[in-house]
Amino acid sequence: MIIDGKKIAQEVRDSLKEKIAKLGFTPGLAIVLIGHNEASEIYVRNKLKACEEIGINGMLYRFEGTEDETEIIACLKKLNATSSIHGIIIQSPVPAKYNEEYLNSFISPEHDVDGFGIYNMGMLASNRESLIAATPSGIMKLLEHENISVQGKHVVVVGRSKIVGRPLALALLNKDATVTIAHSQTKNLPEITKTADILIVAIGVPKFITAEYIKEGAVVIDVGTNRDSNNHLCGDVDFENVLNKVSYITKVPGGVGPMTIAMLLNNVYESAKKGAK
Repeated sequence: MIIDGKKIAQEVRDSLKEKIAKLGFTPGLAIVLIGHNEASEIYVRNKLKACEEIGINGMLYRFEGTEDETEIIACLKKLNATSSIHGIIIQSPVPAKYNEEYLNSFISPEHDVDGFGIYNMGMLASNRESLIAATPSGIMKLLEHENISVQGKHVVVVGRSKIVGRPLALALLNKDATVTIAHSQTKNLPEITKTADILIVAIGVPKFITAEYIKEGAVVIDVGTNRDSNNHLCGDVDFENVLNKVSYITKVPGGVGPMTIAMLLNNVYESAKKGAK
């Protein structure tokens, strides 16, 4: 069965639109864009459009990428102190001259709707309420929507990034999954992935995972967004090659991608709701 991330994301957004209308005020999301990365420009436009559609005030703060780091930090501090702003994100990647993790550290925990900050990561690790990074949160929502329980299941996450693999592993552990994290240095990868009841792949290599990596009837979640040799969008999983071996699978595009924006918007709503109390 193909999991329709686009449809599920729309359901999330429709629900958010209703909940935001009942808040009595307009939540605000500040997007800090540094430099001129073509992909980032597209992602930011999509986020601003999604904000507008559901009643969030999306605001773009643009830097050329020539400024001193202190100017960006001053902007972040000012945004933290602005009562109409409930979420702040720095669009990744940033130009090489800047330390992205350092810049993110100046976003206050309650505004950290990307969930990348040390505070929210620590709260997640402690299984306490926190703002969870949007992609892991979106994956958990996909599984929940399809009534795929992770409790007691062996989940293999291929990828250990701070924005997907690590927070996702923690979120899965908090739901009583048995989690294995594999990565570029893992030996005998197919032997490990073939033990997975649920295989989640986020390694950034086009069509890397084929049928030989997958157990019969496994659930496969493909986080990758790549271009194949024909310049077509594809994931980290060879979709056609594995389709007949899996019980559930996401496609690229139309799987995890739409959920990432939907769950970012959900984090803005949750931040706004908490701030209104």
